[in-house]
Amino acid sequence: MSGAVDLSALKARATAPPVAAGQPTPAVTPNATTVTEETFQAEVVDRSLQTLVVVDLASTRSAASTELTATLEGLAAAGAGTWVLATVDVDTNPRIAELFGVQSLPTTIAVAGGQPVQAFPGGDVREWLHGLLSALGDQLPGTAAAMADLPEPEPEPEDPRFVAAELALDGGDYAGATAAYELVLASEPSNAEALAALAQVRFLQRLDAVTPDAVALADAAPDDVDAQLLAADAELAQQQVEEAFARLVATVRRAGAADTAGRDAARARLLSLFELFDPAEPHVVSARRKLASALY
Repeated sequence: MSGAVDLSALKARATAPPVAAGQPTPAVTPNATTVTEETFQAEVVDRSLQTLVVVDLASTRSAASTELTATLEGLAAAGAGTWVLATVDVDTNPRIAELFGVQSLPTTIAVAGGQPVQAFPGGDVREWLHGLLSALGDQLPGTAAAMADLPEPEPEPEDPRFVAAELALDGGDYAGATAAYELVLASEPSNAEALAALAQVRFLQRLDAVTPDAVALADAAPDDVDAQLLAADAELAQQQVEEAFARLVATVRRAGAADTAGRDAARARLLSLFELFDPAEPHVVSARRKLASALY
């Protein structure tokens, strides 16, 4: 959004006469403020030169808007000055809503350095704020100073189930480590940490069967599927990732319909090796495409 909205459009309103006697005045706290067209320049544009400002374009007519405003107010209070909440009632300040091109409520937009930088896309607002502070915190003096004053977060307590698994692995007890991680997955099938750790344990356990001449033996017997599986593990252990993947894809293709058991074994081994990497890793993406081609 940077540069797409000219926030100076409301600057003239900042010099308008003060609120008449008897009229409600904007509510202000150290980390949150209610902004009007008259205070927009000072409370949003100017303030954003020092500290991240989150503009909450809200209306009491919208239940979702009211709920998000309450959440943001709580987060601003807990933010200890790392960012400031600027709430705008769009019903009484239509020019600000028009300025930001508001089409639905709630609309929330972060402003830094005098310009809009990102709109809240929905989802977890805490994660959105964390991402903004991580990306912009060191560029805004006020935000950087407030972040530097934050206490160090308390370390999360260790999960005793993972502690037991790691102790077993450290002692070379692969079966014990496998059982410990499988216990986690029995109750949490999608636990990413346990899935990744279990894939690593199984790989380490298989390496016990790999001999120094595993690759040479496999090269001499291309139709021996078991030899190809061992060789792929050996190559991966030597950081030869592309070679290991290519070997297993070739084994799948070579086995074909004539040896469905061998084909399935090679495919399963390749999929298990994929689990050791980020799914977006280029080697994995390329090998998956080649595997699909070999199978179909």
